[in-house]
Amino acid sequence: MTAARTVEAFRFLTSGPSDVSGLAALLQAGALRADDLICILGKTEGNGGRNDFTRELAMRALEELLAPALSLPAQAVQDRVILSFSGGTEGVVTPHMLAFAQRGTFRTTRSSHKRLVIGTGHTRAFLPEEIGRMAQVHETARAIREIVAGMHLDSPQDVHLVQMKGAIPSATYEQEEAAARRGQPLRSNMVYSRGASALGAAVALSELDADGEARLGDSSICADFSLYSGVASVSAKPGLARTEIMVFANSAYADGDLVIGHTVMRDILDATSVRALLGELGLPCEGQLDAAQRQRLVGVLAKSEADPRGTIRGQRHTMLSDDDIGDTRYSRCVLSAVLASITGDPAVYVSTRAEHHGPLGGGPVAVIVRAAGSGAGA
Repeated sequence: MTAARTVEAFRFLTSGPSDVSGLAALLQAGALRADDLICILGKTEGNGGRNDFTRELAMRALEELLAPALSLPAQAVQDRVILSFSGGTEGVVTPHMLAFAQRGTFRTTRSSHKRLVIGTGHTRAFLPEEIGRMAQVHETARAIREIVAGMHLDSPQDVHLVQMKGAIPSATYEQEEAAARRGQPLRSNMVYSRGASALGAAVALSELDADGEARLGDSSICADFSLYSGVASVSAKPGLARTEIMVFANSAYADGDLVIGHTVMRDILDATSVRALLGELGLPCEGQLDAAQRQRLVGVLAKSEADPRGTIRGQRHTMLSDDDIGDTRYSRCVLSAVLASITGDPAVYVSTRAEHHGPLGGGPVAVIVRAAGSGAGA
């Protein structure tokens, strides 16, 4: 009899960006099969900027570990397993990796519960002039819809996280000059790729109302921040031709013990929304999760941003005007501390800059837990 679709999650702490000993031990012990791996997310202790090579170091170490286990050359590993890393572990953040394995087929009948499923895919390759414009929004939405269509969901509301690595294809000098002559200079940078990708998720999952759909256009991308997704989490990679996509959702046609939920923080201090989400997932807390509750916590993934208006709840902040510490490092540090103070667990995944990810100064938070009665697991 074929086993039902099941997702397993394995979290391991790292002593440095290239430390993959936790995953190696799982593979060696047979607790995890390399063939079942679908994606690995991680936090590395770099600066999170363009010159943060800790992410590349972590991915290179994983490629070298997984290549023989998958009978693939190292350069082909990321065609099989999506590797998504965020640099920057300021403050209390513990560097760590989250590995997800998926096996089995979807049930033919509904279960009484919904469990975590993961769908992966990618857009077509983009032209440099398409980045940050509606072409990227539409193609990202198309790819997400295609992935979701194969996940046996009841509705788009079953999707709680769309993790993306946004495309930024390399452009030649001639392409840049031609775009400038047309009056449409290239938007080939992280800001516009993140923004257009997030809006693609909003379109795919019907997160915009009719008025928002009408206002969406090239000129509103990274300009009209009242348009946003509550489930997108996008980083962007220069030189990447196509956007890599991971969709995390709950399906009544899957088994296992994992469940995901999400909320949208109204600002970087919105602990109330996070506690409400934990309550919905069966982990109610007025202060901080207790030890037994933390055993059920698998992962916390969030987007952070220093509010570009320069205020938090009507009071001035200096994250954008401090020449000693960049705003991205400030916002990661603050949000990670807020989340860790609620969960009691510093191994949180916070990615910074949140163009069209939640309202200005806020952002989406997704939490993965083990269902009540399922045990602590790996």
